[in-house]
Amino acid sequence: MPVDHIRYELLTQDALRGVIRVVLTDAAVKGLPGDHHFYITFDTRVEGVRLSARLKASYPEEMTIVLQHQFWDLTVGEDDFDVGLAFNGIPERLHIPFRAVKAFVDPSVQFGLQFSVELEAAKGPREDAKAAKPTPAKSAQAVKPLKPPSGNEPAAKAITLADSSLPSPPAKEDGSAEVVSLDRFRKK
Repeated sequence: MPVDHIRYELLTQDALRGVIRVVLTDAAVKGLPGDHHFYITFDTRVEGVRLSARLKASYPEEMTIVLQHQFWDLTVGEDDFDVGLAFNGIPERLHIPFRAVKAFVDPSVQFGLQFSVELEAAKGPREDAKAAKPTPAKSAQAVKPLKPPSGNEPAAKAITLADSSLPSPPAKEDGSAEVVSLDRFRKK
């Protein structure tokens, strides 16, 4: 098998995470337009993720936050973002590197991106690490609560990409819906 010296997988992953960066930057500056809101799933074990010990104990591997009505101080950098959220009425500040993001979904328009996060790739230098491979989201309809909320948690919920709890993707004029996979364009 030929060696990929250009490292297309890494370039693709960075480009797709750039979409998240642009969207969050716009939300930080202008707020969320219309019904847009975001489910952001990230690996809590990735180096650089900062959250309270309480949250780390509750979400030792993966966590999903919802940016919709109750979040504050969203700041977006080149490689990471910070946001304030309330969990069971307790305000928290989270710091999330983009390389820790496993999924980004905007259910209002049935848009989603899904990534594979390899801990070694996320912790080590990018040049020496094996690149994590991005995979397209199966669809935004694949979002389901991981467990029932333990209290009043309107600003953050734990979800996993599994069965549907969101409406189906909008149908085309002929009544069908289509999710386009990047695999369609990959050489097999």
